[in-house]
Amino acid sequence: MYLADSRSTKPAVASDTRPGRRPAAVPATVLALGSVSLVTDISSEMVTAVLPLYVVVGLGLSPLGFGLLDGINNGVGALVRLAGGHVADRGGRRHKVVAGLGYGLSAVCKPLLLIAHTLPVISAVLAADRTGKGLRTAPRDAMISLATEPEHRGRAFGVHRAMDTTGALLGPLVAFAVLRATVDGYDAVFAVSGCVAALGVLVLVLFVPRRIAPAGAVQLPESARPVLGDALGLLRRPELRRLTVCATLLGLTTVSDSFLYLLLQREGDLPAHLFPLLPLGTAAVFLLLAVPLGALADRISRRRLFLGGHGVLLLGYGLVLSPWHGVPAVVAVLVLHGTFYAATDGVLAAATADAVPAQHQGAGQALVGTGQALARFTCSLVFGAVWSLWGGRTALAVTAAALAISALVASFVLRRADEVST
Repeated sequence: MYLADSRSTKPAVASDTRPGRRPAAVPATVLALGSVSLVTDISSEMVTAVLPLYVVVGLGLSPLGFGLLDGINNGVGALVRLAGGHVADRGGRRHKVVAGLGYGLSAVCKPLLLIAHTLPVISAVLAADRTGKGLRTAPRDAMISLATEPEHRGRAFGVHRAMDTTGALLGPLVAFAVLRATVDGYDAVFAVSGCVAALGVLVLVLFVPRRIAPAGAVQLPESARPVLGDALGLLRRPELRRLTVCATLLGLTTVSDSFLYLLLQREGDLPAHLFPLLPLGTAAVFLLLAVPLGALADRISRRRLFLGGHGVLLLGYGLVLSPWHGVPAVVAVLVLHGTFYAATDGVLAAATADAVPAQHQGAGQALVGTGQALARFTCSLVFGAVWSLWGGRTALAVTAAALAISALVASFVLRRADEVST
């Protein structure tokens, strides 16, 4: 129960409802954060779309070297995610400030890729960029959770992820257009990406409220600020602990997008200049299904939908390994890949929000996200090493078998969680 402090003055908070009116299923704060993510993802996906070919073909790095870079993309931000979530909670829920620092750091890193032409320098720039992402992700998801009524969180996260994915859809298109229109294509992509990222920071500053009151709860007093020990102690909550274990276990067997696209490009014999378009298939399906599956998660168990999404991903791996090749097979894999993200990304954040109290939303999101990010970092390193030694198909076959086992274990753990909650 949250107690109000009668001595405190009313802080500036987001207000998405009016007296006498029902709360909006998707508050204005969520739409503002979705706009920030849309613009920022255009910038990020411009770089992501060209980075695999840039380092593997342009710079001649091995798959193992790229696995290191991709692991940095997924793992380094996790080292600061916990700190970012806790600081945002500890500072009187100043989630916007911490998120703004993260968005700003990532924006600064994009132009630095113009001078990064060796593995150590590129690694350093990507580490700084992922540090920015690690800082902003948990506070952003905490703001979405706090602004939304609990029964509508699946839909709200679905809308946010749909807007975010619109940026992911536009980013590769912009990168493709820049590559076709310029001589020094990669440098032009990095420069334009930096300008777009700066615009995302401006949208955050102008349109996202400074503080957000918990929806359906009384405003927390300043004396209720959490301490670091309380944040780390969240794992003593059985529901959050089970969710973190399952997200980490399944993350260990989730191949990064870049590796999957490289495999599709090679298996489908696609021309190199079409490579930046592969993420469009995933993004388009994600965009179409994020809101419907988010709303579905509000009506059924969010944990079960999260697990089902990994089953869809396993089907995609099997299709890549099957004898069926060509453009139709590539399209089918991208459809399954997009469905996987729509059933897991926002749904996991909504499930996490249900498992922690309002004053620990930032730290709770950070705990689950950190486990998943570190697991995917490990998967990238191992997958890159196995690819270098035995080939991409063998690496994917091993990962698919491990994912099947992990899904069975997670099914048992999450079934226990559902039985306890009911």
